[in-house]
Amino acid sequence: MRILTLLILSSAALHAQNATKAGRFQVEHPTLLNLGFEWAIEGDANRNATVEVRFRKSGTAAWRAALPLLRIGGERVFRERESMNYVVPQGFAGSILNLEPGTAYECEFTMKDPDGVSGQSVQRATVTTRTEPKPYQGGRVLHVYPADHEGPKLEPSFIGLKAAYYGEGRGDWTNVRMKKAQPGDTILVHAGLYRPDRLNYVDPLSAPFTGSTYLTLKGTAEKPITIKGAGDGEAIFDGAGNHKLFDVMATAHHIIDGLTFRNTEIAFFAGEKDLGGAVNLTVKNCRFEDIGVGIWTESADSKDFYIADNLLLGREDRQRMIGWNQAGQRSAGIYPSHLLRSFFAIKVYGPGHVIAHNAVAYFHDGIDISTYGPPEPELERQASSIDIYNNDIHLSNDDFMESDGGLHNIRVYQNRGVNAAHNGYSAQPIFGGPVYFIRNIAYHVPAANVFKFNAAPAGVIAYHNTMIGEQGAKDPYSNTHFRNNLILGKEAPGRPVMVWANATPNYSSDYNGYRPNKNVAKNYSFLAPQPGKFQDFATLDELRKATGQEMHGIEVDFDIFENLAPPDPAQRYKVYHAMDLNFRLKPGSKAVDAGVLLPTVNDNFTGKAPDLGAVEVGVPEPHYGPRWITWAPFYR
Repeated sequence: MRILTLLILSSAALHAQNATKAGRFQVEHPTLLNLGFEWAIEGDANRNATVEVRFRKSGTAAWRAALPLLRIGGERVFRERESMNYVVPQGFAGSILNLEPGTAYECEFTMKDPDGVSGQSVQRATVTTRTEPKPYQGGRVLHVYPADHEGPKLEPSFIGLKAAYYGEGRGDWTNVRMKKAQPGDTILVHAGLYRPDRLNYVDPLSAPFTGSTYLTLKGTAEKPITIKGAGDGEAIFDGAGNHKLFDVMATAHHIIDGLTFRNTEIAFFAGEKDLGGAVNLTVKNCRFEDIGVGIWTESADSKDFYIADNLLLGREDRQRMIGWNQAGQRSAGIYPSHLLRSFFAIKVYGPGHVIAHNAVAYFHDGIDISTYGPPEPELERQASSIDIYNNDIHLSNDDFMESDGGLHNIRVYQNRGVNAAHNGYSAQPIFGGPVYFIRNIAYHVPAANVFKFNAAPAGVIAYHNTMIGEQGAKDPYSNTHFRNNLILGKEAPGRPVMVWANATPNYSSDYNGYRPNKNVAKNYSFLAPQPGKFQDFATLDELRKATGQEMHGIEVDFDIFENLAPPDPAQRYKVYHAMDLNFRLKPGSKAVDAGVLLPTVNDNFTGKAPDLGAVEVGVPEPHYGPRWITWAPFYR
């Protein structure tokens, strides 16, 4: 009887561990097109709980299915060099994708577990997506002119931006701010060159000696402070080689629109870690050139940026692709490596940012999330619910994009990257996820991998990407799921086309297309936690028989495209141009109708099933880069 009692008690304890207890449900910052959610849990030791998601526009009857939330928790994110060791809390996280701006949605989440669910198993929330920030129409209009302006002026008029923003003041009197701009004001910057003479003690354009302008005022959501081009010609802010052109880390609700910034190390500094960050900063329709950094915040207090339709041109070599550190060398010799001239175009931290339709060229990195380290405990200070989409990245000396440091619901989609010396799209690391890589393009990544999943990222979803290059790194990652991707090897010497480095039993890969490298005997390498070592396979058939993965995966070649050749592996430093490359699939080719349905991701498929890769046959190609560029070759 005692043994039976112990067995019953043991079974009950095991069932309690496997049952799920629903905890706190959280709605993340909405963006223009997507919504993010988190749901904490206890239990579910056998990880068979699920959360189904459906949604509808408020006031409508029909529900639509969304992707299920991703089960997260228990994954270890570590990096020995920084003594970083983070364990992902137990829960679910995920996004409802591809919505409409300024629209209210009813969202429903249903938690299920064969072992039982306690607590509130159904959550409902009505959430409204954001809209693009707009200037307030009822505020004052202030007119700014350069110091050498001749001719009539619209009133009230000011010489230089600082005079309109803070009131007149020169030299020591720069900090006497007696006539500050008000929420709702629009400052129109008229055509001309605004180039401070920082060594001139009474120069009217900026602070003496630094040549920097600090913007610190606060607008509101209804009444932002807007600084925009007047529309009478190009208004150029030239830093004259200074370190920082604008420091905006203390601002709230500012719109910067239609201006040119050049000749500075940092155009906009928007936040420092543990110090403070800008809130609701909008930078759009601007041109950045000859800069080290475009827009930069490291602060968890920064939130809800909208950075869109900008052209950002750095200082790196335009004729050849040279990595920052190849083969452990730092030499300016015959291209092995060189030191930084430009760092990154855009880097952010904090929740709710949107980075969309920017064109970026000639930087170390294109667009990054700050490698901040383990996240802050407060939801409001975490790098979650960040959208990076429809950007065009040309010639990066390291990576196209880095989601490094992101926590939940990082959405990287419909971006095009051509020429990255080291890696394509990075997750180094992700603290639980999901980070979504959806419908991105990578071409010519000679030194390393199309995806950089290093420092044990946890929670990666890769759907519908077209990757011309290898995914060959053997650094461990966990809770990673591949669907409907095309990964085509480019004959990199000695490298397999695909490596799955699964650190935990939670992973999946299916419905993907691969081009194996013909000079490699074993093109597929698979790490399962048990037996804990890599197994190498010559064919997909061998892989699926041994692992149960890629049951619907196929092998393809470059003839699946209308007209696309691989980059030449013998010309590592060559520069390719996006307008010369065609990533559309050939109708009727092997990759057409070879995918699986993913709700809210590929509902608009045109054939019997979704196609593989980034561009569906019969569907218009995305507009990459600024919508005001009709696609002249901006970087040639």
